[in-house]
Amino acid sequence: MNGPSNKLQPVLFAAAVSVILMSVVVVAAITGRLPGAVSSPAVSTSEAPTPAATAPAATTSQAKPQSRLFAARCSDCGVIEEVRAVQVDGEASGLGAAAGGITGAIVGSQIGRGNGRTLATIAGAAGGAYAGNAIEKNTRKRVVYRITLRMDDGSRRVLTKGQQPAFSVGERVRVIDGNALERA
Repeated sequence: MNGPSNKLQPVLFAAAVSVILMSVVVVAAITGRLPGAVSSPAVSTSEAPTPAATAPAATTSQAKPQSRLFAARCSDCGVIEEVRAVQVDGEASGLGAAAGGITGAIVGSQIGRGNGRTLATIAGAAGGAYAGNAIEKNTRKRVVYRITLRMDDGSRRVLTKGQQPAFSVGERVRVIDGNALERA
């Protein structure tokens, strides 16, 4: 009788360890501690343009004194500090998690007997769902462009664009509707 119960313990131990490790990886990914995972605070770009922001720009004949005055009044204007291409994970639809969970449950049900088989089925379903979700996100990766702006008030704003912007570092721009750029 000791034979079957001794074989069951390593399976339970392996299933418990795998569930714990998956939980640690998920928490690390969510908190940004996992290498390659990025967790950044949301940047508010929902400021409404002020009447001063819609004032006409200074003409070239009025030179620098007027442009400094305009720069002080434009709350949505700034200079591009950095344009960086970043690869981001795609959105998961849940299909990968479902397929992975089903596959993991089928594989897990082939391990052990009795309660060990039940635990292996549950662990396989959880691990498969996690892996399927990660695989789906990985296959939908895309490149976005993060544009860092130094605003006239001294703050920084980061905008994310799906296409490479038509602006370069050092150009003066105005943010329109929270995420669109135009030359200032």
